[in-house]
Amino acid sequence: MNRRAGAGSATLSRETVEALVQGRHGDPFSVLGPQPRGRDLVVRAFLPGATAIALLPGDGDGSARAMCQLHPAGLYECTLAQCPRDLVYRLQAHWGERQWLLEDPYRFPPCLSDGDFYYFAEGSEETAWRYLGANQRTVDGVAGVLFAVWAPNARRVSVVGDFNGWDGRRHVMRRHPASGVWELFIPQVAELSLYKYELVDAAGVVLPLKADPFARSMQHPPQTACRVPGAGNFNWRDGAWLERRAAARAVAEAISIYEVHAASWRRRVTEGNRYLSYLELADELIPYVVEQGFTHIQLLPLSEYPFDGSWGYQPLGLYAPSIRFGAPDELRTFVDRCHVSGIGVLLDWVPGHFPADDHGLGRFDGTALYEHEDPRQGLHPDWNTLIYNYGRGEVISYLLSNANYWLEEFHIDGLRVDAVASMLYLDYSRRQGEWIPNPHGGRENLAAITLLREVNRRMYARHPGILMVAEESTAWSGVSRPVDAGGLGFGFKWNMGWMNDSLRYMARDPVHRSYHHEEMTFGILYAWDENFILPLSHDEVVHGKHSLLEKMPGDDWRQFANLRAYLGFMWAYPGKKLLFMGGEIAQRREWNHDRELDWELLAQGTHRGVQQLVRDLNRVYRDLAALYRRDCEPGGFTWLQPDRRGMSLFAWLRLGGEGAPPVVVVANFTPRVHHGYRVGAPRAGWYAECLNTDASEYGGSGQGNLGGAMADDRGADGQPCSLAITVPPLATLILVHRPGGEAL
Repeated sequence: MNRRAGAGSATLSRETVEALVQGRHGDPFSVLGPQPRGRDLVVRAFLPGATAIALLPGDGDGSARAMCQLHPAGLYECTLAQCPRDLVYRLQAHWGERQWLLEDPYRFPPCLSDGDFYYFAEGSEETAWRYLGANQRTVDGVAGVLFAVWAPNARRVSVVGDFNGWDGRRHVMRRHPASGVWELFIPQVAELSLYKYELVDAAGVVLPLKADPFARSMQHPPQTACRVPGAGNFNWRDGAWLERRAAARAVAEAISIYEVHAASWRRRVTEGNRYLSYLELADELIPYVVEQGFTHIQLLPLSEYPFDGSWGYQPLGLYAPSIRFGAPDELRTFVDRCHVSGIGVLLDWVPGHFPADDHGLGRFDGTALYEHEDPRQGLHPDWNTLIYNYGRGEVISYLLSNANYWLEEFHIDGLRVDAVASMLYLDYSRRQGEWIPNPHGGRENLAAITLLREVNRRMYARHPGILMVAEESTAWSGVSRPVDAGGLGFGFKWNMGWMNDSLRYMARDPVHRSYHHEEMTFGILYAWDENFILPLSHDEVVHGKHSLLEKMPGDDWRQFANLRAYLGFMWAYPGKKLLFMGGEIAQRREWNHDRELDWELLAQGTHRGVQQLVRDLNRVYRDLAALYRRDCEPGGFTWLQPDRRGMSLFAWLRLGGEGAPPVVVVANFTPRVHHGYRVGAPRAGWYAECLNTDASEYGGSGQGNLGGAMADDRGADGQPCSLAITVPPLATLILVHRPGGEAL
């Protein structure tokens, strides 16, 4: 081919040249790279600071051709006569004595089209991370990374990183006007390279560098750069688990959740008090959870967050597992090992708000892009955070895809959605005049309702057997009702009413409990309005609320007895179970996110006793179908004695249906022992005392029934038979029908 080097060195206007070298040009693809001029081809390159650039044809025909300098800032061009437009070439660039052989990103065609973003703009995209963010690509046989970001109101967007000196003039992106997405394929960018986006707003102002909204890995805070992810080829071993999960019916399963803050379950105190990694958690947390008998681990939010004190509830990198604990594949390893060990993994998900840090989503392209412009809709007064614009299609797709991302890419078994009430109500934590009614004049956030329904509907369809759980603290109807039945579509809802009432009751001195009996009985009136999880969560053991043990009244013995009785009450009550870490060892102090749990307490028998009790409660719970199979239907529960107010005693029956022996539960919340106490039973025969929270191995007084009691045909409490039993002080008994007298 014929080449003519250096021709036409004044082919660009001064204004265009200055716009390029000053980083003000918004469409470099119209100037840089191969540009046809008649039958010739002009190749231009801008490498800031380059002292010389030569063009090397990729076909090996001919030697390198020096490019003419158009501007000393590093702008060069070369004209090639009668050359095809799809010329393959590389750039040999010099910075003084240093020389680099580079691929020119401006020679590659677009990798995306406006059609690719149709569903993203519509608000129905479920896999947006596959083309937005940073993705490994091979284009025309050249390996590199495709960067893509939505910034419709920006005048210019550049990728900056450790591969280009963080110079926003170097890799200016190509804009897709119809969608507002910018893209650029950059060859030779290595895995784990650091990057951000530099945006110029519509007024020409250079904004603070922004993290990638779709970044799949980020630096350890307080550093804020994103990290280029790998191609992704993790070898999962959990196929059998996923098959079992898909076939399960969660409402009829035993679900006992251990809630964990990964940064403070354990730490390496002798190594600077550092966190455990995902791999270390797999080594230590999984065996512990298996031994304790929990069915699931629920992790506080892992999406990257800048402030440790937020516990993850102010996420900034919604797609990036926190690097505090290791790389994304190490989190995959943790989940995989959980599944192989028979443990499910739930994750806290925070679609209700995000922090206003300069490098985050706030005013991303100089406008309120992800949030509402009006602070009456876009600013959360409780947390001084920003609220997503749930009515914008691209934001819906961002959140919808993120929910799917955790379930698909990390095999997470479900999401516990944080602060649902703050999403549902436009006037949440706002005074009159501080909020805008919906089009019908109401306080319901119609866009947020639609989003939650879509997330739940789509995630259950894509991932059978998962758990979608709402932390919702109001009387909103139908939170766990299916979408096609008018509900929000969650599988479960945290029973905040039960938690608040029962903890309030337990905090009272036993002498006063008879006056507040309804705090323990009222919850049954609405127990089947939703599919409930009973939560004793992290929120109940911080900010001056005291630990579970320290909430209990009385001296040391009574505090432990009260706690044991309460845990027995909870495990025998209708609803799935959730206990925050530390509750199982009767931690004395409040939870502190900056230090590990007080494991040294297990040197004391009373604390070991509570740990053993939780282990046995989980075993009994899983073994007795009556305690879980009909959790979410009224036929699984019958009061035997709901009205023993003067005795602060409660008795009920749990039924599991065909093949499940009935269970009698008695809970005594005073220090008084009752001998020969009669309680109704549905069948005659032996009732094995399968759990007694006053047992000596748990630290109790050892009062009990020597293995069980025989029910005779004397009717009581609306049942045809009854038992005469010893009811221990401050204790819960669980007795199961064993007609042959066999033990559990």
